[in-house]
Formats: sequence, C-alpha cells, structure tokens
Amino acid sequence: MSQKPSESGMMTGAKPHSKAAPRVEQLRSDFTATAEPMAVLRGRTNIVEGQVCKSYSRHLANAAPNGIAVLAVGGFGRGELFPHSDVDICLLVDNEKLAHEKRPQISAFLQELWDSGLRASHSVRTIQECCELHDQNIELNISLLDHRPLAGDIALYEKLEPKLRKFFENSSANLARHLSRLARSRRAQYHDSIYHLEPNIKEAPGGLRDLHLLEWFRKLQTQGMNDFAWAAEIEPARGYLYLIRCFLHYLARRDNNVLSFDAQDEVAERLPARAEEFASRQTPEEWMREYFRHARSIAGAATRAMESVEVKNNSLLAGFRDWRSRLSNTDFTVSRDRVFLKAPTALEKDPELVLRLYQFVGRHGIKPALETERRVLEAQEHLQSYFASPRPLWNQLREILASPHCALALRVMQDTGVLRMVFPEWGAIECCVVRDFYHRYTVDEHTLVTIENLQQLARTSEPGHRRFANLLSEVEEPAVLRFALLFHDVGKGERTGHHSEESVRMAQEAMTRIRMPEKHQRLVLFLIDQHLALSAAMTSRDLDDPATARMLADKVGTSEGLKYLTLVTYADIGAVNPTALSPWRLEQLWRVHLVTHHELTRELQTDRIQAPEASDERSSFLKGLPVRYLRTHTDEEIQIHVDLEQRRREAEVAIDIRKTEGGYLLTVLAKDRLALFASMAGALSSFGMNILKAEAFANQQGTILDTFVFADPGRTLELNPSEMDRLHMTIERVLLGKVNVKDLLKYRPKPTLPSRRSGIEPKITFDNSASEFATLVELVAEDRPGLLYDVASCLSAKGCNIELVLVETEAHKAMDVFYVSTAGKKLPETMMEPLQLALDTAIRG
Repeated sequence: MSQKPSESGMMTGAKPHSKAAPRVEQLRSDFTATAEPMAVLRGRTNIVEGQVCKSYSRHLANAAPNGIAVLAVGGFGRGELFPHSDVDICLLVDNEKLAHEKRPQISAFLQELWDSGLRASHSVRTIQECCELHDQNIELNISLLDHRPLAGDIALYEKLEPKLRKFFENSSANLARHLSRLARSRRAQYHDSIYHLEPNIKEAPGGLRDLHLLEWFRKLQTQGMNDFAWAAEIEPARGYLYLIRCFLHYLARRDNNVLSFDAQDEVAERLPARAEEFASRQTPEEWMREYFRHARSIAGAATRAMESVEVKNNSLLAGFRDWRSRLSNTDFTVSRDRVFLKAPTALEKDPELVLRLYQFVGRHGIKPALETERRVLEAQEHLQSYFASPRPLWNQLREILASPHCALALRVMQDTGVLRMVFPEWGAIECCVVRDFYHRYTVDEHTLVTIENLQQLARTSEPGHRRFANLLSEVEEPAVLRFALLFHDVGKGERTGHHSEESVRMAQEAMTRIRMPEKHQRLVLFLIDQHLALSAAMTSRDLDDPATARMLADKVGTSEGLKYLTLVTYADIGAVNPTALSPWRLEQLWRVHLVTHHELTRELQTDRIQAPEASDERSSFLKGLPVRYLRTHTDEEIQIHVDLEQRRREAEVAIDIRKTEGGYLLTVLAKDRLALFASMAGALSSFGMNILKAEAFANQQGTILDTFVFADPGRTLELNPSEMDRLHMTIERVLLGKVNVKDLLKYRPKPTLPSRRSGIEPKITFDNSASEFATLVELVAEDRPGLLYDVASCLSAKGCNIELVLVETEAHKAMDVFYVSTAGKKLPETMMEPLQLALDTAIRG
C-alpha cells in the first residue's frame, strides 16, 4: 500500500485497532503543529500504560490476583515510547508453576495487546531470574535498569526491588563490561563512525543507543561517569534526536530510524516551520551538519565512558597505561592514558604548543584528556588570531603528518577546531554531504579514512595488499602524500564545478600560507589534480591497449609520481565504502600500476610483437586473431584456448568456468552468430552474476573466443556447488539456441532505488581517439538486470563487433565502456547518431 501524506503534509501513523486511536491521532496532529517530541513520548507512554492495565484487568486480575506483576521495562520503563517503538514488558511471577498454570490467561493478555496495535515484546521471569546475570541474554538484565510497576501484585514487586538493587550493586562492574562489549560490537557494524550519509539515528555511534549507554553506566555507578559533565553536554543532542526520531516514525508509519536522503529532504522541508529553534537550518545539508555536531558530542562521551570501564576491568591494559605515563615531557603529562597540559594557561602565551600537542598525540597514539581539549577550546579566539596570518608552519605540520598515529592526531585537531583554524579550507567539507549513492561517509570523514587506510596498509600482512605496502615503504615523503589526501576533496565543499580543480586552487593557497617548499607543492598539486586518473583508467579503458599505457604515462610523467598516485588511489577507493576496494578492483589497480610503470621504463624494442613459435594446431588457432591477443594472454592461457578449440570442433561449443583471485573467469569458444556476446551476458545476468570485464576475439576460421570476468555477490556458486554445473549447462543451451535469454531474464527483480529522486538519466558518448583499433562507446545509466544484454544486443543489431567491455557499477549507477569496431575499423561518424538513439532506447528498456 502506498503512503499518502495527510493534509498537513506529515505521513500518518499506523492506526491502532482500539479506542486509543483518537488519542494517538491527536498526538500525531499536535506534533505536526508543534514539533515537540517530549509531548509525544509522554502521551504515547500514557496511552500504552492504559491499554496494558485494561488488558491486565480483563485477563489476569481475577485469574491471578496474587503472584503476577506487570512491569514496564526498557524504553517503556523510561517513559520514552516513540510513535512506533516496541513495548517492552516483563511479567514478574512468583514461581514457574504459576506461570505455567496461567499460561492461557497470559497469552490472552498479550494477544489483546497485539490486537490493539501494540508490538509487545515480553519476558516472563521470577525474582530469582531477574537477579541473575544472563551472559547469553545480557539485554534482559539491562532492560531491568529501566523498570517500573504497572499493574498486579505490588507486594511481589516490593520483594523484587531490594534484591534487584543489590544485584545491580554487586554486578555493576560485570554488567558495565558486558555493556561496553555490546556497544563496541554494535558500533563496529557502522565502522565506529558517526559520519554516515544516511545514518541510523538509533544504532549508529552517536545515536540514541549511545545516549542510553551513558545513562546505564550512570545507573550502575560506573567509575568515571562523574568525572565530566556529560549530561549537560549532551542534553541539546537528546532533544534533537528525539525530534528526528518522532518525525521518522510518523513519516514511515513504522519503527524506522534511518535518516535517508528522502527523509533528510522531508525534515528540511517540513520541520523548520514548526520548530523555531531549528528555523535557521533550511537545507538538508544544514540539518545534517547539526545532526553530526550532536552525534559527535554523544559519541565522544560514550567512548570516554567505555574506555574508563575497559581500563578498570583489564589489569594488563591498566599496567600498559601506567607504563605510558613515563612518556611525559616538559610540555605534557600522561595520566590515566590521557595527555594533560603541564601549564594549563600556556596556550595563550605559546600558540604553537597546540601543534606540539598533536605531534605528541601522533607520535604516541594517546588522546588528549577532556580537560586538555577544553583548554584548547577556551583558547580558540587567541589561536584563531595566531593561525589566521601566513606563517612557516610546514615543519611542525610535517611532523604530525609523518607520525605513526597521524589519523588520530588529525581527528583530535578536527574535534577541537584546530584543523579548521590552521586550514580554513577544511571548514567547507566538515560534515559535508555529497549525495552520489556510492560514498558512505561525509567528505571530511572520507578524507580521514583515506589516511587511516595508509596507516593500516603499513601494518598489513595480506598478500594482495603487501605489494602496495612495499610501495608505501619506498615513499620518501609520507607527510606530503598525506597532505595531498587531506586536500584531495576539499573542493567538494565549494560545489562550483569540477572538485579536483577547486581542490588544487585551495591546496595552493594553503601551502603558500604555511610556506611549504616548492618541490613538495608541485607533488601535492599533481596528486590532487590527477587523483582520479588511475581509477578512471581501471573502469573505462582497456589496460592491454598500448594507447592506454601511453595516456597514463603522459599524465604521470615519472615512476616516482606513479608510486605516489597509486597509493593515493588505493587510499581513496578504500575510503568510499567498506566494500569498494574489492579483490577485483585491487587487481585492476595493480595492473594499472604495472602497465604504466612498464610504459615509463620500457625500451622501444618492446613494442614489437614476435611471430609465435608453436605447433600447427596452435598456429591454426592463432591465425586471424588480433595481435593484441598475444599481449593479453600468457602461453598457458593460450594453450587452454587451443584445447578448448579442439573440444568445440567436437561439440559445437566449448565452455570453461574457473575461480580466480578477483572473481570467476568464463571462457567460451563457438562459431560466430548474431548477438552471441549479448546472449552470454544475459545468461550470466540471469544467475545474478555481476560482469566486471569482457573481451571478444575472432580468428580467421570464424571461431569466436569470448571471456567474461564476473563476480558472484550472493556467493551462489561457492555455497551451492551444483549451481556451477547448472550455470555451465544454461550457457551451453543458450549458445546452441535451445534457450531464449529473454525468458531467463524475465523473472530477475529490478533493484530498489535508494531514493525516489535518484533516477539516472542515460548518457552515451563516443570516442575515436582513445584507442588505436576501436571506437569507445561509454554509457552511464541506471543499473538493472539484463542491461548489458540489451546494450550488447543493440550493438550487434547495428553491425558493431564488440572487442572489449569494461563494466563498473557504483550503487545503482552502471558505467560501461564498449570497445567496438565495424568491418575491422573504427565507427564512422555517420554511424554514431542513429546508434546513440538505438542505445538510448535499449538502456531505457
């Protein structure tokens, strides 16, 4: 059923099947008018309390006047029921026998709650069970931290209270440790970052779960919870999150907590008019910057609390912390694993002390104490004035950027505002949201993750990554490399044009201001200007075409520049989202590095291709194949193809599918026929495979050799070995004309777009200059099952021979490059316009 806005524009909530419906609707109406979340929480809690008590009276009051008490726990216990929150209830029973005897009545009680529209989550526990530590279900213990009686045997509840209080006193350290472990696990699912473009405001770091964590630690009287005024610090954030969550629930008519791009648009459009305190934030971007500011305060407080718990419960960690206290020097004291200023007022007399602070953080990996951060914030006006003027700061900054914990130092500089003071350009990308449905993080977070990627690379032991780590170890100026990463995307904050050009301009101004040496400036500007060059070649150029190698060599210029640029690309792709640097892309990036390096260092004689020395069968097979075939295949691969050709002569078609490091390789030999390539693309797509690259060759005997590199995102072939045989059989039947590919694709579901405003208009371009032997047809379109099949079929129908296909997908955007020819030559200009129209029709399906 589609959702329709009410007359006020707010999505209506689900209508409970009870007499409470008018009151629920009134709450929604009041929120639409006032944007006051606390009234919603109190109002819904009162309504639900009434429903629970009435249901208890009807089903349990007479059946069990003694021995059963109904408790509100969790969010219900706190009195914080959002419009579509679950309702957590604990049925306290005197003994298990009574619970068993009254099971029908308890079931009727709960059924009525569900029938009234409540999503009741319940547990039935004795006093003893409530006061036991449940290692496998610690959430039960935690839910009882927020409890209150609703109905039933008050005497039974009064027996529970002192025992439960004593249990929490005796188990506080254990519970706090469990809480911290669960919170770390939850945060890890979001890569411990608050800066997600579409954050879950309940579960992500800095969300409501972190807020609850702080309150639970306080109730357990966890050590350190009184060391800072965390409650006052996060109170504005609480009100903001409550407001947004109420809005999301009413908008979606369910318990939805993801602040999606669509929801951000709705927030910006509807809330300012109803919430005067937020009226200044009119755009979705401004609303999101406010969200990140609040999330940062909550996440910081929760992190400090967890660290306090973890150190207290880990004697080895405590000993290590005591050892690190010996790192103190004339400027700083290390205590309780935090850095303190020895002279708290020294910042105003010596502004560069703040840079020495971050050098210390970067060198040792120890965070500043909260008191130190506050001292920095208090000195902001003085520091701002000092850093506003051009100064020779490169040597101090270079030490920070070259330190082993550089990313931590930069994060702390950002949190205290110093990064923006030293580099005002940074302010343009702080909490900056750029919607491309592929990046997961804000621009500033993406930037810091690139630097973290290089730190992790230096310590990696994974074979596929070690070769890049070897490049990193050869870099002479790691600080310059990291500076380039720090500025590679700052131009995105200006939104005035191509961000690389804007980033170059802003970096130039910053480097001039801090007096960076000229030779370092040239390297930084080159890396920023070309930071997309290698990734673009990976996805849109034939890496085996000599023209590609020459193009890249012209852009890079030197082997040393290639080394730096490869590392920038590695860090940049890995920071897009956790899965962006897939094994396939990792291999492609290394291939880009190798072909460019070879072009930069080769002798002229290597351009010549020698005549193959082979048997008659091999020579017969090779006859008529383009010379690039010899460049793109090893002797072992050629022999496999020769063997397949022998099989093809006997069975019309020969198929080979094998696992590779970056995915799977499908090799097919068959006699040429119309749309052969398209048919194989459709067969793979029908199995849910993602095609990464494809090549097509034909020899003088009319044998077609097509290869497809593909990924199996659902791990179908790995988890179900029999599917490999079925895929093999399906491809064979397609090649023999026994199966219609359109029938195979008919039942593939169309992927759901992440936003109703995210449709992608097809873009088709032709390039006759990028290759020596073919025309490049570049397509950008909305991805869907069968897209490659439709495009390839269209090209075949228009008389195009497909030589090579490079396939790239970002979220739901397909970016495919076809190397095509006709009659062995590039496409003539007269052929392009009608082909473009036909392709546009095919893309739109």
